[in-house]
Amino acid sequence: MRTRVKICGITRIEDALSAVHYGADAIGLVFYAPSPRNVSFEQAAEIVAALPPFVSVVGLFVNAKPTEIEAVLKRVHLDCLQFHGDESAKDCAQINMPYYKAVRVKSDTNLLQYATEFRHANALLLDTYSDVAVGGTGQVFDWQLIPPNLDVPVILAGGLTVDNVASALRQVKPYAVDVSGGVESSKGIKDKIKIASFIREVDQFRS
Repeated sequence: MRTRVKICGITRIEDALSAVHYGADAIGLVFYAPSPRNVSFEQAAEIVAALPPFVSVVGLFVNAKPTEIEAVLKRVHLDCLQFHGDESAKDCAQINMPYYKAVRVKSDTNLLQYATEFRHANALLLDTYSDVAVGGTGQVFDWQLIPPNLDVPVILAGGLTVDNVASALRQVKPYAVDVSGGVESSKGIKDKIKIASFIREVDQFRS
């Protein structure tokens, strides 16, 4: 199976274009004010307008009200929503769009239960649990916590870099990988050399 790549936390047009140039399938835009990678409506619209065809645009939200999401959708074309907070399946379904649910994984996380609860999600994004942040921690969780019999596509996130993504792909065999801090020179600023190197590692597993 061909492993997809999403570069998340894009804040600049040039970073979006670099991601696409080197083979990213999707970019992620963060609509969460506390995040250093948060983008305004204007920034997001300009980035999306610069993209070539056939690149998916994912909007990341954290416990956002439906009216807040709808306000973004009026200004920015998104293909998919990423719910990265404590949203229930009912919350996610309020917006009639494809979505996937982020799960912050720790030792007692029941991923089979999440797969059942969010059975209408397009995928589960598995990230690293933290007491102080909802994402972007740069930390890897124990991939052995992922059951082999999950019946929902897995997007693997959490501390991925060019140095560990090959191991992640061999062990987890996810539908896609999601990287942000691992391809940055500073928070919110992507490094095209790191993007190229990361995707080159993933390409070894694409078929």
